[in-house]
Amino acid sequence: MQIYRNTVNGSLAEPVSSHEAYNPATEQLLGMAPESDEQEVDRAVEAAAIAQKSWAERSDQQRRDSIHEVARILEENAGYLSELITREQGKPLSGPGSIFEMQACVGWTQVPASLELEPEVVYEDDERKDTLHRVPLGVVAAIAPWNWPLMIAIWQIIPAIRMGNTVVLKPSEYTPIATLEMVRLINQALPAGVLNTVTGDGRIGSKLTHHPDISKIMFTGSETTGRRIIEASASSLSPITLELGGNDAAIVMPGTNIKNIATDLFWGAFLNMGQTCACIKRLYVHEDDYETVMTELSAIASEMKVGDGMDKSVTIGPLQNKMQFEKVRELVSDAKTSGCDIREFGEPPEKGYFMPVTLVGDIRDGQRLVDEEQFGPALPIIRYRDPEDAIESANRLEAGLGASLWADNPAEVAELAMQLEAGTVWINQHGAIHPMVPFGGNKASGYGVEFGLEGLKAVTQSRVISIKK
Repeated sequence: MQIYRNTVNGSLAEPVSSHEAYNPATEQLLGMAPESDEQEVDRAVEAAAIAQKSWAERSDQQRRDSIHEVARILEENAGYLSELITREQGKPLSGPGSIFEMQACVGWTQVPASLELEPEVVYEDDERKDTLHRVPLGVVAAIAPWNWPLMIAIWQIIPAIRMGNTVVLKPSEYTPIATLEMVRLINQALPAGVLNTVTGDGRIGSKLTHHPDISKIMFTGSETTGRRIIEASASSLSPITLELGGNDAAIVMPGTNIKNIATDLFWGAFLNMGQTCACIKRLYVHEDDYETVMTELSAIASEMKVGDGMDKSVTIGPLQNKMQFEKVRELVSDAKTSGCDIREFGEPPEKGYFMPVTLVGDIRDGQRLVDEEQFGPALPIIRYRDPEDAIESANRLEAGLGASLWADNPAEVAELAMQLEAGTVWINQHGAIHPMVPFGGNKASGYGVEFGLEGLKAVTQSRVISIKK
């Protein structure tokens, strides 16, 4: 049985303890995942703090070269890591699944390494010249979720080390294995201590975020944990980037050609079995188009094969863990009890955390499946009469990560897009993130942005050099 290990100061650490990790599709044992104790957190932070000074002293080009080498290693090992993602997280190899996740890891590594963030002359006259520089913060605590375990870890790691910081990463306790293997591999391109890992539950996360030598916290996960992280940062005044999920609304404008958008709507909602923060979680359609939407989405859903994602003909895998599986089933059961129109597609295997692709019609604002972020393969489809009513419904909840508008003429809805309270509003697409485009939430979906130049700035502190002439 394989025992996986954390990386601390460039070496594989002997586990303090470990637990069995299982495949959510087959319930077969994957191996033993390590669990850190508080002393290992201290060692990882100390290693990162020691390595940070020399890493920051390297030239910008040297760091960029190392990160390009990281991208090469990721590409070279994409097959191995993709299969490990599928066995641990559940998303299929095919379609927008684990191979797609590894392609994203490579892209989100290459882009930050290609960007220039030069010092900026912010003021100059005959008497003075003021230049704004961006300098590292120090040690970054990165806490990654279980839904896109490698991709989101890369979002946190690469900008941080690109700008001269070092990192202590805690993957989710539900999906540590593939992330630990990725870190083990990419450490071949990095000096010891630049990238370290610790593992465990919220106790270990709390130890990491409360550590006095942490200079920045990056977190993707639940609002509840996000609020605890905000409290943890108070003593050290560490800046935070928080992405706390969403309950994204999509609004299909009256009279839109549904056939043209049905496939994009479907994958906007069911990407990664709906376990994506910026998935469509609430679909608002005009009452005159409701039946057409239900018919078109049903036709697509009926073609989806549900099963073990190692089978390349499978497009819908399991939910990742029992907690999430039970939550989504409960929300669907509540909708069924309320008299909603439940349409289920696919024949899930008996073993594993599988659910059918589920469309839920005849449902309204205020019902649990609409108001609570389901994070699973169940989509509520809500009728509306007036687009202004749909906008009001979309803005009604505290979540504000993403939203989308769908129309035959995108230019006609650009003004409406500004009324939606979300960090990103897509038109005729949903969840279409890009490594050059800043991404972050509004309201209870968090604050701060990732990606592009703004993402690089977020892992630095400013330093103004003011010269009297």
